[in-house]
Amino acid sequence: MKQVRSPQLLVECWEESLQTEPIRDFQTNPNFAQSALLLTLYMPTEETFALPLVLKVVDNQDFGQETVVGQANVHSLQPYFCDPWAEDYVPPRPPTLSVKKYQELLGYLYEKFWFKSSKAEDEYDQEVDWWSKLFWATGDAPQTLKYKYKDYHTLKVYDCELEAVPAFQGLQDFCQTFKLYQEWPRLDSPVVGEFKGQFRVYPFPENPEAPKPPRQFPLWPKKEDFPQQCLVRVYIVRAFHLQPQDFNGLCDPYVILKLGQTMLGNRDKYQPNTLDPIFGVMFELSCTIPLEKDLEIQLYDFDLFSPDDMIGTTVIDLEDRLLSGFGARCGLSKSYCQSGPFRWRDQMPPSLLLEHHAKRKGLPPPLFSPEGDSVYYNGKKFELQSFELKPPRARFLGSKKERLALYLLHTQGLVPEHVETRTLYSDSQPGIDQGKVQMWVDIFPKKLGPPGPPVNIGPRKPKRYELRCVIWKTTLVDPKEKSLSYDRINDIYVKGWLFGLEKDMQKTDVHYRSLTGEGIFNWRFIFTLDYLAAEHVCVLSEKDYIWSLDPTVTKFPARLIIQVWDNNIISTDDFIGVLELDLSDMPLPAPHARLCSVRMLEADPKWPHFLQHKHSSLFKMKNVAGWWPCQVLDGGKWRLSGKVKMTLEILTEKEALIKAAGRGQSEPNQYPTLHPPLRTHTLFMWFRSPIGKFIRVFWRRYRFRIIAAAIILLIGLLLFNFIYSAPNYLAMSWIKPELRLNAPIQIYANIINAPNASSTNSSNLTTPQQSLKPTTALRLKHLQGHVTHLRDILPALPAP
Repeated sequence: MKQVRSPQLLVECWEESLQTEPIRDFQTNPNFAQSALLLTLYMPTEETFALPLVLKVVDNQDFGQETVVGQANVHSLQPYFCDPWAEDYVPPRPPTLSVKKYQELLGYLYEKFWFKSSKAEDEYDQEVDWWSKLFWATGDAPQTLKYKYKDYHTLKVYDCELEAVPAFQGLQDFCQTFKLYQEWPRLDSPVVGEFKGQFRVYPFPENPEAPKPPRQFPLWPKKEDFPQQCLVRVYIVRAFHLQPQDFNGLCDPYVILKLGQTMLGNRDKYQPNTLDPIFGVMFELSCTIPLEKDLEIQLYDFDLFSPDDMIGTTVIDLEDRLLSGFGARCGLSKSYCQSGPFRWRDQMPPSLLLEHHAKRKGLPPPLFSPEGDSVYYNGKKFELQSFELKPPRARFLGSKKERLALYLLHTQGLVPEHVETRTLYSDSQPGIDQGKVQMWVDIFPKKLGPPGPPVNIGPRKPKRYELRCVIWKTTLVDPKEKSLSYDRINDIYVKGWLFGLEKDMQKTDVHYRSLTGEGIFNWRFIFTLDYLAAEHVCVLSEKDYIWSLDPTVTKFPARLIIQVWDNNIISTDDFIGVLELDLSDMPLPAPHARLCSVRMLEADPKWPHFLQHKHSSLFKMKNVAGWWPCQVLDGGKWRLSGKVKMTLEILTEKEALIKAAGRGQSEPNQYPTLHPPLRTHTLFMWFRSPIGKFIRVFWRRYRFRIIAAAIILLIGLLLFNFIYSAPNYLAMSWIKPELRLNAPIQIYANIINAPNASSTNSSNLTTPQQSLKPTTALRLKHLQGHVTHLRDILPALPAP
């Protein structure tokens, strides 16, 4: 209706009509001078038979010419019937405060609210931000991020437009919007304008002396109070399910805002290669409501050579939000924080908002106790203790008075702090969903003073870290090979990488010929990662192809993977075990190898919390060392396959530059200095104890054969001795049994008695001992001993 000069409203119902005064300064103030009109007419008492209402906007041009520029037909008046005598009926009231209240509010804001010291805000835990509130509401927050005060800082995520929420009546509880069409509209007639107003239909007494029902619409404030100068903050959070615009099935969306003659946005700040972009941008602009009331959010697809394609658009009526009695101009936060990342956004504190709401409902203002822990409102007394069973421990909360007022406001059905989901539509495909955008709008009338700082919804930016992992040793590693001596041996090495960064896989040198499953390495892994602490994920930004214009951002968990392998020269290496550690929630290591078990990695919810193994974040501990178990899947179950001793240290990018260190054992070899491990190679063990090693090797390999051969050899010797001696004994027993016994005795007797011959012969004869050689004499001596023994056991010897 840009060509309209001086419009006026004509209301027709059957044969009755009523018109307003023309608006003389339409370009600067489109409001009617007289805000309330009363039309008295006869109509059926039953609502279903009520006559339609015709609204016409007539433009007064030069020389008294009047032209109907648009009209709207209200076919059913049933939604507008009311009973003004009902006790619970509250007529619509304008959302205004007196000039005195404005001045008091400005003084309150400057003195007590916005100039609070925010020194403690720097000390706040930076792992929580506005995105934390969103993820708490959507359930997308990581399980490892546990914030005990999140119940104090929640918001509502609507899956539709705020106007489509049934509880808020389309935000037209005070003023309804009627679309104006041509006087004789066709099926495809465009909308030529809008009329904002409200109707109430109620019975009027025919008797002029009867009491008349109260008027339903109070007068508007002074004309100079409208239009209103407002500061508007538009928060575009993210979009999803956008229609593809490029040949690769993706698009490069960016945001453009239009409000009146103002246009904001930058096509260079597009999100590449995505259908679910995260914008995280805030646009701040000034406007005059209702002259500039239609906020248009447009999403375009960035194209390098061709013109940019419009993805879709959505329009928000700022006037409806400003005038609505549901407080849609600024959502009501869950808590009243004067500092921190969740600080109060509204210009008015909760106590003044409650007073303003009471006035709008036609109620007396609330009366607070001097301590602020109780209030008398709407005929009832409310105490803070009924809302807070225990004193709150959250930081930066306001006074008792403001907290109690906020609790009462949340019981009044007002619009809470929220994120709405708006559907995008395109003129090229009318009525077809082009995607969704999540956002919200805050409107601040400038006469209430400057608002607080805007909410930081910028996309979370990762912080670069350097992870240093020192592999000291392994033990109890499952053997995979057999040596010549049948020893179970391994050629152990360890490799590791970060999940999602497999290209940067690193591995130690090989510990050859480990007999006990122990390997010593003294080897350092160094990994660089971009970590997003608020989401406990790593972020990787890289181009999919060489010719790609923009990188693609990928998020994945911060997980360190350590694997133990057995090195093979000819065949492929044998996998021994794996260890996966979530750096943001990792099990604490065991101080000794004997205390290390697979139970450290198990998270059984059946076990009580105090019986489960303790977990912590490496980003908080900074440095940790000890033993972790490696496991392997065997028969559908995980079992222990080895243990590894490591030191894990996380450093910021600045700290890594100060404490420089090299990979492996290369320079700069420091923090800590890693010396080559002292390993004894099995080849040199033969030279250190060759006999023992030879016996060990052959005994371990051929011990059963050696024992069997010894037994066979012993049995063979016994058989050989028996076979060799048996013929002689058999022959002696068969031929002369007496000779076998007597002959030796006679010989022995002669030999023994020979030295006892007469002395006369002794001079001429030599003794047998003298005539024999020394060896023969020695044998005779032994024979004498045997003869003596025989004399003792035999009764008598035969005569010689």
